[in-house]
Amino acid sequence: MPAMLKSEVGPFPEPRFPQGINLVAEERKARRRLYPVTLLYVAYFILSLALAARSSHAVRALAFVAMGAFGWTLVEYLVHRHLLHGVFPGRNGLFSRCLHHLFDGSHSDHHSRPWDGLHINGHLDTVYAAAVFMPLSLLAPAASASIWVATIFLCYTLEEWAHHAMHFWNFEWAYFRYVRGRHLYHHSRHGVGIAYGITSSVWDTAFGTTIPARQRALLPPLGAFAVRPPKAHAPSTGLSAHGA
Repeated sequence: MPAMLKSEVGPFPEPRFPQGINLVAEERKARRRLYPVTLLYVAYFILSLALAARSSHAVRALAFVAMGAFGWTLVEYLVHRHLLHGVFPGRNGLFSRCLHHLFDGSHSDHHSRPWDGLHINGHLDTVYAAAVFMPLSLLAPAASASIWVATIFLCYTLEEWAHHAMHFWNFEWAYFRYVRGRHLYHHSRHGVGIAYGITSSVWDTAFGTTIPARQRALLPPLGAFAVRPPKAHAPSTGLSAHGA
């Protein structure tokens, strides 16, 4: 099945859930695609942390780790809203061609088939960025920009696993239930243009893309939502409960 190009097909399609989906197989497929970048970015973070520890600036390094973790929440929001959901102009020019090549078909398929293990995570898509930013970060002191960049890529890895869990797994943690409910609403016909934050709603609130109060009241609040494990033959989306 060819990838859907969001700049050509118009608004994101509504999700489809054909019968007979093997969620166990799709989860395994998606999980295996996450292993390479997980190993790469975790190893890079550990190496950067070790170098920072040897620099005798541990406090500064921890401060940059904290700034990287907070900075990631903004990166996550902006990339999801403007790159993964963005509709790009024509293909004239190197920059426009790169946008189309890297991002145009990378997310609309996920909205069309949110159970499809091939479209849950970015797989190796971020390696292009890592190949640029990782070497450049090594030019900076180990306890500053270097560990900051390593933290950004580590947080990306954690976000991808969190997103994976929102589609396939169930946990009793109150915050997980909260962000899972928001994300599944984002996958509904009413939420595709809002709720861009995956792991946090901070920037949705700041930039006016949070779920409207009336609809938000229909979603389970923090600590009041018990998720039932999905059956193996039916997609775990919860969209029907949110007006899909």
